[in-house]
Amino acid sequence: MAQSDTITLYHAPHTRSAGVLTLLEELGAPYELKVINFKKGEQRQPEYLAVNPLGKVPAITHQGALVTEQVAIFIYLADLFPAAGLAPALADPARGPYLRWLVYYAACYEPGLVDKAQKREPGPIAMSPYGDFDVMLGNVVKQLSAGPYLLGERVSAADVLWGMALSWGTSFGLVPSSPPVAAYVARMTARPGFVKAAAIDADLLAKQEAAG
Repeated sequence: MAQSDTITLYHAPHTRSAGVLTLLEELGAPYELKVINFKKGEQRQPEYLAVNPLGKVPAITHQGALVTEQVAIFIYLADLFPAAGLAPALADPARGPYLRWLVYYAACYEPGLVDKAQKREPGPIAMSPYGDFDVMLGNVVKQLSAGPYLLGERVSAADVLWGMALSWGTSFGLVPSSPPVAAYVARMTARPGFVKAAAIDADLLAKQEAAG
């Protein structure tokens, strides 16, 4: 890729943008980081609010286009680098299930996890975006029990997203570490892209803490 094709990732260490950093490493994509210091409130400064008015990371820019929202970024990047094999093609029967699990993360898992972390009642099942937390999570565990990855024997960008999500969820005690989940997390976090991204993230966090 030419220099103009380099992806810019707006990233804050130890946040959801670590998942996109991991995906970039898994894809072998050319990227540069614009590091945001949350502890200094840089996400609420005009410079970053011009990128994302919600003050959230991740966000990426590529060839003049801005993409926000983690799942949208995952779909965009995995499709941008088809040679990496992390996104089923449009005509592939696995494309639908692949998109299902990506969107399930944002539409069901995230709202459920945040409610649980905040100790909030989800409200009536008919009004809740995820219904019942245990049923929602059980659906994921059932899928992981059927094969090593969400698409069976085939690893995809959806696994990069869920590997990171379940690693964090279990580490904070919000997701029970059942055998299928524990094995999946171990399998995904041992991948080279995960290992490298975790080292980059830890180094950035240490530098921010040292700088006060």
